Amino acid sequence: MYKVVIIDDEPLIVEGLSRSIPWERWNCKVVGFGYNGIEGMEVIRREKPAIVISDISMPKMDGLTMIAGLKSEFPYMQVSILTGYREFTYAQEAIRLGVSAFLLKPSKMDELYEAIENMTEKLKLFHIEEEQPEAVTEEAEEEDSVLYNSEANNFVVTKALEYIKEHSRERIQLADVADHCYVSQWHLSKLLNKHTGENFSVALNKARIAEAKELLQDPSRRIYDIAEEVGFQDLAHFSRVFKKLEGISANEYRNTLS
Repeated sequence: MYKVVIIDDEPLIVEGLSRSIPWERWNCKVVGFGYNGIEGMEVIRREKPAIVISDISMPKMDGLTMIAGLKSEFPYMQVSILTGYREFTYAQEAIRLGVSAFLLKPSKMDELYEAIENMTEKLKLFHIEEEQPEAVTEEAEEEDSVLYNSEANNFVVTKALEYIKEHSRERIQLADVADHCYVSQWHLSKLLNKHTGENFSVALNKARIAEAKELLQDPSRRIYDIAEEVGFQDLAHFSRVFKKLEGISANEYRNTLS
């Protein structure tokens, strides 16, 4: 049977969807719930469902980023949105990222049935007959990710790089960025290498050096203080990274500005 996970911050809706829909008609079974984005992702990672029905406007959730993360990491997972959020451009973006259906609350039962029918039919087209979307080979998954989820992949990479830039002065790790993008560390690392040719450490160092170059324009600022401010633990490490990325030392770079 196809595993189903339902995510909504309204318990009555979660209970209603799980009890009122004859899931067995489509060879489906509800295996878990989430009442916010964090809980939802925990359940998804534990159960690895083939189908997810989720709201997008909930506590601790960035709906579009979650959609992109799911479609990027699990290309065969079918995601339908059930929400009271009526912004048309938001719906367009969600569909562009790969959702199977965008349903507005309160949704009619025939609309829900149609969405479930479409999702299960798509799963059959992908030859997924087991409980988990991993029933396909890794090569087929890679091909599908490239062909059908480039938008989701690009969205995730863009979000990751934005987060790295905004938090580069902090002691962030790959896990922090992955959590923000609703993907696993392994998948994010793969995406960064594929789309930028760089790993997380290089991306973080580049963001920090870019900030340092801005601060170096102020001749009154000490290089030691700048290194510490942009996130490096010691001057020696900062100096090595700066020269590796820029080809000259921080002091030589400052001299080129005068």
